[in-house]
Amino acid sequence: MLSDTLGALPPPIKAALWMGGTVLSFALMGVCGRELSAELNTFQTLFWRSLSGGVAILPMLFFQGWGHVRTKRPGAQITRNLFNFLGQYGWFYAIGVISLAEVFALEFTTPIWTALLAFLFLKERLTVPRVAAIVLGFVGILLITRPGVEVIHPAAFAVLGAAIAYAVSYTMVKSLTKTESPLTILVYMTVVQLPISLAFSVDGWVWPSAPAWPWIVVVGLSGLTAHYCMARAFQQADAMLVVPLDFLRLPLIAAVGFVYYGEALNPWVLGGAALVFAANFLNIRYAR
Repeated sequence: MLSDTLGALPPPIKAALWMGGTVLSFALMGVCGRELSAELNTFQTLFWRSLSGGVAILPMLFFQGWGHVRTKRPGAQITRNLFNFLGQYGWFYAIGVISLAEVFALEFTTPIWTALLAFLFLKERLTVPRVAAIVLGFVGILLITRPGVEVIHPAAFAVLGAAIAYAVSYTMVKSLTKTESPLTILVYMTVVQLPISLAFSVDGWVWPSAPAWPWIVVVGLSGLTAHYCMARAFQQADAMLVVPLDFLRLPLIAAVGFVYYGEALNPWVLGGAALVFAANFLNIRYAR
C-alpha cells in the first residue's frame, strides 16, 4: 500500500522524501558518533560501525544473490576503501571533540576537493565558473575556521582531510559503478574496512557498555540508509534539487547540538557553510 502511494507521487516529491531519510540518517550517525566517543576510541567506533553494517548487508545478499560478493576490480575496491576509511576516521574523530555543526560544515567542502582532483588527475578543464566555485568554497573554509582570530582545533584539519579522502573515494565510486553493483560496493566496504579497524582497535580494547549497544546498531544502520536514500533521491531528481535538500542537515545538526549538547550556534560557521553551499551549487549548475 505504501509503495503504491509513493509510486503515485511526482519525482521531485519522492526525491524530497528520500533526501529527508538521508538528512535524518546523517544526523543520527553524528549523534551516535558523539555518544560512542565517550567510551570508545575512533578505531573501535569504526569497527563496530563496519560490523553492524556488515550484518545488515547479509539479508540483502540472501535476497539479491551471493554473486554480489564477486568483484571485477579488487584493486580499485581496496584503494577506494582505504581512502574511505581515512575519511571516516577523520569524521568520527572530529565528531567527538568539536561542534557537530562545524564538522558538517567542513564536510560540505568534499565537492570542492573533488573538482580539484578531477582537474589534477582526470584532466578535466578548470573553467571560470569552476574556479569561482573553488575560490568561494575556500573563503567559506576561512570563515568557518577563522585562522589568526581563533586557534584552529586539530579536529578541523581532520575534517578537511576527511573531505579530501571522501573526494577521492567518491571519484573512484563513479568509476566502480560502471562494472560493479551498488551492493558489491557496500560488501567490499565492509570486507576491507572491518579488518583494518579491528587491527587498530586491539590496543586499548574496551567492550561497549550496555547503554552503548543501541548506538552501535544505529550507527551501522544509519551509515547504510544515508547512502541508500541519497542514491534513490538522485534517481528521482536532478542534483540541482537534491544537493540543496542535502544542505538541510547542517541546520538540523546545529539544532541538535544546541539542544542536546549545549553547543553555541556560531554565526561564523553558519555563514561559512552558506558560502560552501553556494560554491557547491554553482559547481553543479555549471556541470549541468
